[in-house]
Amino acid sequence: RFFIIKESFLLYYAESEKKSFESNKYFNIHPKGVIPLGGCIVEPKEEPNMPYAIKISHEDFHGNIVLAAESEFEQAQWLEMLQESGKVTWKNAQLGEAMIESLEAQGLQLAKEKQEYLDKLMEETEELCLQREQKEELERLNQVLEAEKQRFEEVVRELRLEQEQIRRELELTARSLRGVEEEKKELRSLTQTLQKTLEELSLEKQQMLEMLEENESQLPLPASPSEEQSPVWGLQCSLRQIEEKMQQLLKEKLLAEKR
Repeated sequence: RFFIIKESFLLYYAESEKKSFESNKYFNIHPKGVIPLGGCIVEPKEEPNMPYAIKISHEDFHGNIVLAAESEFEQAQWLEMLQESGKVTWKNAQLGEAMIESLEAQGLQLAKEKQEYLDKLMEETEELCLQREQKEELERLNQVLEAEKQRFEEVVRELRLEQEQIRRELELTARSLRGVEEEKKELRSLTQTLQKTLEELSLEKQQMLEMLEENESQLPLPASPSEEQSPVWGLQCSLRQIEEKMQQLLKEKLLAEKR
């Protein structure tokens, strides 16, 4: 017979199936028989005419199943494969299914967490890009503000220089104004003095005129008088001097008022 181990089952076919399997590389899904290996005891056994036999036993089997290998090496290989397949029991299969489902659930959870992490990473990347753009914009604005600050400082320096120049000019103007004010006071005092002198001269002139009129009315006319010896002539000379002096004082007063 021709045997194939499929998971935890031992399938057996007619000897002719071996050639078909070797040529097609797939097995027939309709074997002659199926032996479940789960929970079976597989051990080597020596039988007459079968030095490399293999015994398969199970508490639910009615008797034992004996297979024959062609060599000791082949016997060892089949023993190993049959024993490994016998470990796959129904309970182990259920545990395996549960473990697979758990692993799949964990895989789904990990995939979900991975996707969430990727989404979060993408959001953080976008936020970092936005922050970088904002930082670049802030740096650009900072450069603009720095240039504006330098221009403003330059304007402030110019204004301070201009302010200092204006302050010096104002000080000069204030000193000039103080000088002008003092000169005005002096001119006012001079004007008042001239005015007083003019008033005195005017009064003196008036007195001289009165004296001249009085003398002219009292003195007799001389036979051959000399004007230079006449008292009237002396008064007239004094009067002319007073008028000339008044004219001079008026000119000085006008000049003082113009200044």
